[in-house]
Amino acid sequence: MIFSRRHAIAGLFACGTPLLGATPPGLASAAPMIDPRLADRALKALFVHHDAIWSRDVIAIADFGLPSSAPRFFLVDILKGTTTALLVAHGKGSDPEHSGMLQAFSDAVGSAATSEGAYLTGEAYEGVHGPSRRLIGLDPSNAHAGERAIVIHSAWYANPDVAARQGKLGRSDGCFAFGEQDIGLVLARLARGRMLYVGRSNG
Repeated sequence: MIFSRRHAIAGLFACGTPLLGATPPGLASAAPMIDPRLADRALKALFVHHDAIWSRDVIAIADFGLPSSAPRFFLVDILKGTTTALLVAHGKGSDPEHSGMLQAFSDAVGSAATSEGAYLTGEAYEGVHGPSRRLIGLDPSNAHAGERAIVIHSAWYANPDVAARQGKLGRSDGCFAFGEQDIGLVLARLARGRMLYVGRSNG
């Protein structure tokens, strides 16, 4: 799902750092499904971690305040001014009853939960789930991402037909699991050195 282009977004990082205080209108216009407060937190995180995040042409924002049946992973192309919304599964430790809604974040080792905060995208590799990408936690809330092996990968339980059939996706062990038809796009657009920001619009 791709939303309308706005030229204003292309100048979002004209000075190399995001604007603070309010969500820039370009982002809000190009990505109307992203909660403005969540988008603002993501941009502030990009400013805080600007030394670590060396590629800012594309950022990703995951809104786990939305149900797993809804496209809630937003790939924002800063240069083109477009946003693509995709399905993504959350960790089983964040939704023990499998309600389809994330109940809580956790970075505890062994929790199988989703962690909030800013991540730096690392190297791509071939894993047990096929093509995958490592993630580096940049905040105290996701500092154990490496130890927990939190990555981006595909899974059958994150395919759209699963959401259509049971009204929700399956759950991961804390990783960001995408549909098998979407993983190629995610890995290509969210390449190494970019930011993934995880939060929720109702939190």
